Amino acid sequence: MILLIEDDPQVCRALQLALARYEHTVSTAGTGEDGMREFRSATPDLVVLDVMLPGMDGFEVCRRIRAQGAVPIIMLTARGDDFDVVAGLAAGADDYVVKPVQPAVLDARIRAVMRRGSVRSDEVRTHGDLTIDAVGAMVSKRGQPVALTPIELRTLLTLSGSPGRVFTRQQLLEQVWEHDYLGDSRLVDNCVQRLRAKIEDVPAEPEYVQTVRGFGYRFGPV
Repeated sequence: MILLIEDDPQVCRALQLALARYEHTVSTAGTGEDGMREFRSATPDLVVLDVMLPGMDGFEVCRRIRAQGAVPIIMLTARGDDFDVVAGLAAGADDYVVKPVQPAVLDARIRAVMRRGSVRSDEVRTHGDLTIDAVGAMVSKRGQPVALTPIELRTLLTLSGSPGRVFTRQQLLEQVWEHDYLGDSRLVDNCVQRLRAKIEDVPAEPEYVQTVRGFGYRFGPV
């Protein structure tokens, strides 16, 4: 189930009907406060969240949802301004789209964010204190589970599947977000920051997800 939080009734209804044609079940809310109530009453599989909401804005809603769990969040912005994009990603959004958005594009983004990728059936990886169960889509550190969003998990699976290989930001956008155009590298950088905060002992001195200056990111060695 998708929770759509959008204050414009016409846009909300149009997106709800369009996504239903793509076989999504959609519940809606017109304010940030109503959206949080809907979220708490029945945790959705994904949230599509408008930035400009009356009362509690989309950034605050995003922060509150992210503080409660790993539900994927796609932000809707009318302008695509750098401020909106950066603030949304910093609040914990997994992706963003600029309105007006074609339903087919939104459906593709939803499916890309939700998809966890195909992996080999025998693939359980151990790297130092980190255990990555690609089949069960679970990650643990020192035996304790680590809650990752689907995008964070796919990023970790991609990097850890080829330890030592350097992935450019564009390669990660294509493989993780499935953006087959020259995408926004801030999606990658913000995701890596959130991932490091969850799996690294000292995020500023990462052992697992390392920056290769001028190129991108690699996994290990540890």
